[in-house]
Amino acid sequence: MTPESIRQRSDLIGTQVITRDTGNRLGIISQLWVDIDRREVIGFGVKDNILSVSALPRFMALDCISQIGDVILVEDERAIEDAVDVEPYSRVVGSEVITETGEPLGKVRGFKFDVEDGAVTAILVASLGVPQVPEQLISTYELPIDEVVSSGPDRLIVFEGAEDRLVQLSVGVLERLGISAPPWEREDEDLYFTPTAAPSNQLGTGLRQEAARSQRVEGYGEEAWQEEEAWGDRRSRQRQPEYYAEDENWVEGREPQRSRQPEYEEAPADAWDEEPEYQAPKLNIPEKTRQPEYEEGGY
Repeated sequence: MTPESIRQRSDLIGTQVITRDTGNRLGIISQLWVDIDRREVIGFGVKDNILSVSALPRFMALDCISQIGDVILVEDERAIEDAVDVEPYSRVVGSEVITETGEPLGKVRGFKFDVEDGAVTAILVASLGVPQVPEQLISTYELPIDEVVSSGPDRLIVFEGAEDRLVQLSVGVLERLGISAPPWEREDEDLYFTPTAAPSNQLGTGLRQEAARSQRVEGYGEEAWQEEEAWGDRRSRQRQPEYYAEDENWVEGREPQRSRQPEYEEAPADAWDEEPEYQAPKLNIPEKTRQPEYEEGGY
């Protein structure tokens, strides 16, 4: 391993792949695939151009490279393979870096490796795991790969106290202005905590809630019965409004004055009283008078 053979991931992204025999352009490097368990680069993803989003990248093994410079030289077009399963490999970039005690150190922004055998030598850590952000904007740190204890698809766990062995490569603008600081140096009050509810709105334990609810249920019937009785007493004591003549209007909250009713000498007959016996009226029938008889030959 020599310093000349150590390259960063960002040094190869976007580099053209050219065949040595014909000089044909096969594409550009768009991705580096890492075997995270063996901690070494296995191969590269190759696209026709950097703007190709829909096209699936082809695969090129690391041992197919003949020379690396301004371009990557390969022997012939057979260095590019189309159907290769890259699911067991990892991009590493964007993985979260934490210590054994759970102290966050940031995210992987890139890594360094040996182009001769592919061995990863160090990881580059920043607050954002986005390589497209310039180093002048965010602080970048380097951590040896030997500090990694275990790894997963999206997380790297390092030894406790690894933050003391980080080597700072660049200072971000926010850190220069004193606005930001590394995650492990931030005070507890600067971190985000879930706001707690006010004491008056907090719920008690389940036991207390159950006991309080049972007390309310037991006393509910008695309270409702007492309230109903009290309402009945008030209702019985309440004076009912009296209605008088139709020409007076009832005004709520004020008792109308009683109007003087006319006095009747005789009470009107009730329609439901018994009717008197029916007596038929007498008929005035004239009597018959006797007519005189006339004798024959009287004239």
